[in-house]
This record gives sequence, C-alpha cells and structure tokens, in this order.
Amino acid sequence: MNKKKIFNDPVYGFITVKSDLIFDIIQHPIFQRLRRIKQLGLTELIYPGAHHTRFHHAIGAMHLMARALDTLKSKNIEISEQEYEQAQIAVLLHDLGHGPFSHALEFSLLKGIQHESLSYLLMKKLNKDFGGQLDLALKIFQNTYHNHFLHQLVSSQLDVDRLDYLKRDSFFTGVSEGNIGLERILSMLNVVNGKIVIEEKGLYSIENFLNARRLMYWQVYLHKTSVSAEKMLINIILRAKDLALSGQEIFGTKSLLTFLYHEKTLDDFQGNDELITLFGELDDHDIWGAIKVWQHADDWILRELSQSLLKRELFKIKLTNEPLSKQGIEDLRNAVADKYNIQRSEARYFFAYGEVTNKAYIPDNSSIDILTKKGKLVNIADAADLPNIKAISKIVKKYYLCYPKNVSLPNNN
Repeated sequence: MNKKKIFNDPVYGFITVKSDLIFDIIQHPIFQRLRRIKQLGLTELIYPGAHHTRFHHAIGAMHLMARALDTLKSKNIEISEQEYEQAQIAVLLHDLGHGPFSHALEFSLLKGIQHESLSYLLMKKLNKDFGGQLDLALKIFQNTYHNHFLHQLVSSQLDVDRLDYLKRDSFFTGVSEGNIGLERILSMLNVVNGKIVIEEKGLYSIENFLNARRLMYWQVYLHKTSVSAEKMLINIILRAKDLALSGQEIFGTKSLLTFLYHEKTLDDFQGNDELITLFGELDDHDIWGAIKVWQHADDWILRELSQSLLKRELFKIKLTNEPLSKQGIEDLRNAVADKYNIQRSEARYFFAYGEVTNKAYIPDNSSIDILTKKGKLVNIADAADLPNIKAISKIVKKYYLCYPKNVSLPNNN
C-alpha cells in the first residue's frame, strides 16, 4: 500500500504524510475518533461554519510542526530524522484525550481528569500497539527529552498547536480578527540555548499573534452564547449522571453509560486497557444521540433541558466584573424553583455561574523571547517598542450567570 498520502486542507492546501508510521497512526481507530469531535464544541450554534474537528486540527498541527522543523534545519539546528518524525507524532496526538465537545465536559463526565493526562494514556496504548515505536514521541510530549525545544513546539506560549487553532478557528468561524501572520512567524523561528526564540524581524507578527489570541477568546472561545450553551450541556450531563448514580435506567451507548454510572478517577485508567479503549470510543455522536432520546425521557428535568438545547432555546447569560453574591445565588435558586414548581435542590440544573478568564500571554510562564540583532534575548513583554504587550499580559476575569429566559431575577441582582 502506498502510505505517502496527501490531505487537501482548506487552510494550508496540500499536507503530505511523510512516513509510513504516521500514516498507520492516523489510520488507527483511536485517532480516527477525532473526526467525530468538533474542535469548537457548541460554537457552531453561534458561528454556523464552525464544524471543523479535532482531526482537522491535529493534521494541521502536524503540518506546521514539519514547517517549523524545516525552518530550524535551514538555520543549521541539528534535528535527526527520528526527532523530525517523532515531534510530528507528538503534536499529532496531543489532543487524543479530549472527550466529547472538547473542553465542555472535561469536568462533568470525567471529574478532575485533565485531557492532557488522558492524551498521555492513549499515546501509551498506541505505543504498545505499535511495538514501542512512539517512545521518543512520548518523551517529547512529556518534556523529558533533552532537546526541550521540540516540546516547546508541541506545548508552550508559542507552539504549533496555538498557531494552527488560531488560523483554523478564524477561518471556519469567519472571525477575521483571529488571522495571524503564520508564514512570518514560522520563518522567524530559531533556537538559542536549547530554547525556541523569535528573531527580531518577527517581533510585530508575535504582537499580532498575541492580540489575535486575546480577541479570539472574547469573540469565539468565551463568546457569551457559547458559554451559555456549554453550561446547559454540562447540566444535562450532570442530571443524567445523577439519575444513573441513583439507580435509574438511562439511555446511552456502552462507552457513555460506563462514565455515567461510575465515577472514574485517573487511577482507574492506569493499566486498564478496557477502560482506555471505552474512552477512546466516546465522541460527540454518543452525546447527541443520547440527548435526542433524552428529549422524551420520563424525568422532566432531563427532558426539558434536552429539548431546549435541541431547539437552541439557550439560557440567558449575564457577564459582569463582580461575582454574584451568595444572597443573589439563593434568590435565583428560589426564583427557578418557584417558576418550575420543583424542589430547591433540583433548581441547580437550570442555572450556572462562575468565572471566565482571558490569558493571552503570561510573561512568567515559558516566556516568548525575542532574539535581537545584537544576539541578546529579551522577553517580549519587556521589548521597548511593544507597549501593548503589558496590557495583553493582564489576566482579564469576568463572571457569568446563566439562567432560563422565562425566569426573572430579583431587582437587586
């Protein structure tokens, strides 16, 4: 079989699969599952074009890794053929641990388990399936390999993951503010003292990259309607899980029911190939299929929430600079209970509150360094001609409150 395949990508054009091993990994069912997980979860309810998947993104990140490594090799940075291949594999597989709807259900379907931890476990399973051929990719992913710049290209404040998702998400949502100078950034990459740096000529492209990331968070990733839809989805899963744990019969696929009827911890996954395989089968279709059935459920709360999401009758959302008071939360709980004639303990499924943060750049966390023409390294936040970076570096926090549109908040809230 000819394994030197080409993907026709709408963002970059033709993407070449450069090794037989990479082709075989892409063909594996665990990786093919990413075709069935949308990159932006429920954002399609706001931006109708946002139907691209984690599969698209992973292939794109792999392509940019090759582009970045080609740039570094052209500048006499020593990169072996094995490092080249394994770095591509590391970023290709970096999102394997995402569950249905990406981040939305990370802490409801599987409480307290970060997707990065599941990515590593799934990568280990793939490594076993491929007879240890992913050993180096695992080291790069975990940052235990001596050439640390390879890990930086996988995960840092200027990695090919971020470069791809900004470019790709901007393309599919139509939000032009997220467009970045990708060609310029890639061509300005270099390595100094074992660390990825940007040559001074690429300085303004990095400023644009950071500003684009900040704007994309407010306009896409933290769009208030998207937050509202995700909180409604989370409440649906929480209700289904509560019903399951109380012994009631719930419809779902085998993989979905496994995580509804049992609280699984990261320790449960360790060395448990069957559980890892079940998670590796779970995707958006499991959730949508269940919700389509749950809209006719005997349980009124599960039925009402499922019908509302399917009809796009979303929670109203308010964003403020100050958190809701405890009294305000109690007032809302009472208002919801009265409106739907349900117990106060059940009202929690009909509202959500919390905080969202926009962190475009964190100067103290794997900083982006500029290589000046005189050979000096300068943190981009300290670059004299970038006054905007200090503003971008500020963590912006907002508080949200979601609740049904037919519920009126007390006047003091």
